[in-house]
Amino acid sequence: MDQSSRRPLGRTGLNLAPVGFGAFKIGRNQATKYALAYDLPDDAACQGLLEAVLAMGIDLIDTAPAYGSSEARLGQLLRNRRDEFTLSTKVGETFEDGVGRFDFSSVAIDQSITRSLQRLRTDRLDLVFVHSDGDDLQILDDGSVLETLARRRDQGDLRFIGFSGKTVEGHHRAIESGVVDCLMVEYHALDDSQLGVIETAEAAGIGVIVKKGLASGRLDPAVAIPHCLQPTGVASVVIGSLTAAHLRQNLSIAQAAIDGA
Repeated sequence: MDQSSRRPLGRTGLNLAPVGFGAFKIGRNQATKYALAYDLPDDAACQGLLEAVLAMGIDLIDTAPAYGSSEARLGQLLRNRRDEFTLSTKVGETFEDGVGRFDFSSVAIDQSITRSLQRLRTDRLDLVFVHSDGDDLQILDDGSVLETLARRRDQGDLRFIGFSGKTVEGHHRAIESGVVDCLMVEYHALDDSQLGVIETAEAAGIGVIVKKGLASGRLDPAVAIPHCLQPTGVASVVIGSLTAAHLRQNLSIAQAAIDGA
């Protein structure tokens, strides 16, 4: 991948490929928002996909406890290549027996980080996002979530704190917190309500990663990806796929959009 296509993630010092790999589909296919159903890949297919991801220069891999077996599979298949990618996971939501549950207590956050470290077979998490249930302001104003993440950061278990919210007000509050290093926002051609958040975050040195940039598969990547990358504050667009060819095509679209900007 052309190194000039990499973008800074705010003040973190990380420079990311414009497309990141969303690891939802390698671990969960129940209760999804994707337009089409899919089967989970077997270990051989999953390993081939992950090797292709790293080979093409995609260096952000995003997972979460709510993504089923995703964390465990990444830990199993990439434990010997940990230094080759930026690892992002989340706290606040779990998914078990087909049901998603949220818990933002300090105890739950601590347990989540510890489990993620074990499942991912690593000694540190690069990015840990709060996986909001939509009540962004309540989560942030309570204070315990960010305090717990800051304590685990200071202990060396994670490097940067992120907030993956659902509301404009919540993301602005996260920027104002002075604790959050990065936001994960939904932004695409069907919903550009977070554009002001992206611009404010950039001005404050807060990194931005876009989620659901293809509107869960409903938008043409050739149009959607350039739209997501048009704001200069966006470091990377996380895209989930089960085929290396699709990811390679998406990366090519992203590079062409950046080169043509």
